[in-house]
Amino acid sequence: MIKLVVKKKIKDGSIDEAIKLYEELVSASQKEQGCIQYNLYQDINDRSILFVIEEWENEEALERHNASEHFTRLVPKIAELVVESHMNKCHKLF
Repeated sequence: MIKLVVKKKIKDGSIDEAIKLYEELVSASQKEQGCIQYNLYQDINDRSILFVIEEWENEEALERHNASEHFTRLVPKIAELVVESHMNKCHKLF
């Protein structure tokens, strides 16, 4: 099992546009084979910070996701709205 925690700081004035793009990305990703969890969260204290928390059955499922039409179309659009980005890729210990 692979878990990703992706943190994005969105440009001033662009949060609503980013959330709209993420809405489509999350919806399509949740339907993918091998997707256990794929959700968007917003920081309580700073509206401009979004987190995507993903869980995939294995690396192959994650690779298929990264090559999917919706990912390759939407992620570059989201990236244009981002000022800072961090990603942690984890595996479950227990």
